[in-house]
Amino acid sequence: MKPNVTTLTLVKNKHMTQQTLDYYAQNASAFANSTLHIDMGEFYNAFLPHIPSAEGCPNGLKPHILDAGCGSGRDALHFKKLGYKVTAFDAVAELAEIASFHLEQPVYVKTFRQINDQNQFDGIWCCASLLHVAHSELPDRFTKLANALKPNGVLYVSFKYGEGERDINGRHFTDLTEESLKALIDAEPQLTLEKSWQSEDQRQERKGEIWLNGLIRKK
Repeated sequence: MKPNVTTLTLVKNKHMTQQTLDYYAQNASAFANSTLHIDMGEFYNAFLPHIPSAEGCPNGLKPHILDAGCGSGRDALHFKKLGYKVTAFDAVAELAEIASFHLEQPVYVKTFRQINDQNQFDGIWCCASLLHVAHSELPDRFTKLANALKPNGVLYVSFKYGEGERDINGRHFTDLTEESLKALIDAEPQLTLEKSWQSEDQRQERKGEIWLNGLIRKK
């Protein structure tokens, strides 16, 4: 199947750096292959019980999940196989093409800055994607994500565990702790942090690296 990618004009800024985008464009295939088969069961099991079941729903009424920063499309494909309606986007066209191939549906090329949906999604999945947004811009991105969620909708996020911002091998990272994530969510009146927890990187070669996970609900 020929990949079906819908491209929007990317809004570049110094925080979603061209260098970060270039890194993923140049390493799209290797990155996708390294993440495609990671066992994410622990995280699906934390997220999906908060989303209405897709079983027995007519196509037009199926719960809708947005995979925001979908990478290879691994997680979007899992949700689609469970019967959910899935929308996916990534900031890198090369990754969007790979995700579209796996999903067999269009994948948008856009950034978090370009999210303008209103009350559209039952759940939003941001696995290892918001971590490339500068800390100063995260409040705006959480507001956009909150606007896109339906009331009582749920948002999953993950960041590398730590404090501050850094550039590693051409990529920009914002690291968070439980306290700094809570401060960001408390500042957005539409959202409440239901749960945060640490986990070890699921890639065998990255064992020992710690991630911060958050489950957030729209009021």
